[in-house]
Amino acid sequence: MTTESRFNFMGPRKILGALSILLVIGSLVSITVNFLELGLDFTGGTQIEVEYDAAAQLEPIREVLKSSAYADASVQHFGRPEEVLVRVPPVEGEDKDKVGQRVLELLQAHSPDVKLKRVEFVGPQVGEELRDKSGIAMLIALGLMLIYVTLRFRFKFAVGAVVALFHDVIITLGFFSITRLTFDLTALAAILAVIGYSLNDTIVVFDRVRENFRKDRAGTPEEIINNSLNQTLSRTLITSFTTLLVLIALALLGGELIFAFAVALIVGIVVGTYSSIYVASNLLLAQNINRDDFLEQEKVLDDMP
Repeated sequence: MTTESRFNFMGPRKILGALSILLVIGSLVSITVNFLELGLDFTGGTQIEVEYDAAAQLEPIREVLKSSAYADASVQHFGRPEEVLVRVPPVEGEDKDKVGQRVLELLQAHSPDVKLKRVEFVGPQVGEELRDKSGIAMLIALGLMLIYVTLRFRFKFAVGAVVALFHDVIITLGFFSITRLTFDLTALAAILAVIGYSLNDTIVVFDRVRENFRKDRAGTPEEIINNSLNQTLSRTLITSFTTLLVLIALALLGGELIFAFAVALIVGIVVGTYSSIYVASNLLLAQNINRDDFLEQEKVLDDMP
């Protein structure tokens, strides 16, 4: 007989399922209307590496550029504290071959000790290629997840897992669209990491669900899933909490270079933990999961002579 669950996770499943649908729709609307604030990796532009005699302070450099035609430039340390990387998106009417020299002149007017190390132009064609290939990589990853979960469990599980992954990716992208944080290759890498993290969390839950369906002959599907979620709760919370501690430290102390990466992972892990319960598990009940989906066909011997 099934044991009583400590938390009734599936009690508000319809309300939270509706909330997930609203969040996904809102994210899609924002992505469609506002798009993403794509970084230099996708849009093209100019990268300028400069070096100071002493450790450079980034805020004064940003203020200098904000008061010029390069207000959208990003500034970050690159290697040593004396080295600074300035990334300038394309400026309409600007000769790309002169951007590096003009940025250097602006910085030298503020600090004469700055020296130019390297200027590199990233063309928009390369940016478009990166964008297209990254999108294809994400779709391939989701397709492989669908095949893997189908082979390991059942197709009903694969539907729940892949829908949960789409849910996590879309809401994370929606967060970037709404907040206007720069979405670059590091943020894309974080999205792919979120797919793996969320799937791992979902599979842990699914393993316990399958095990309990095979052992528990008296419980209803909702009771069995509730028990499974309660049994994996401590593992889920400990894993998510310790991971979030590291990511929050990276976001606060890691600098601009990995800020988008850390924020994307923070949002993705929070949403992924939620979706393992209220999207993946919720969809199992929506598909009328039952004990027959887990049991092998047994030969009936009672009627044999």
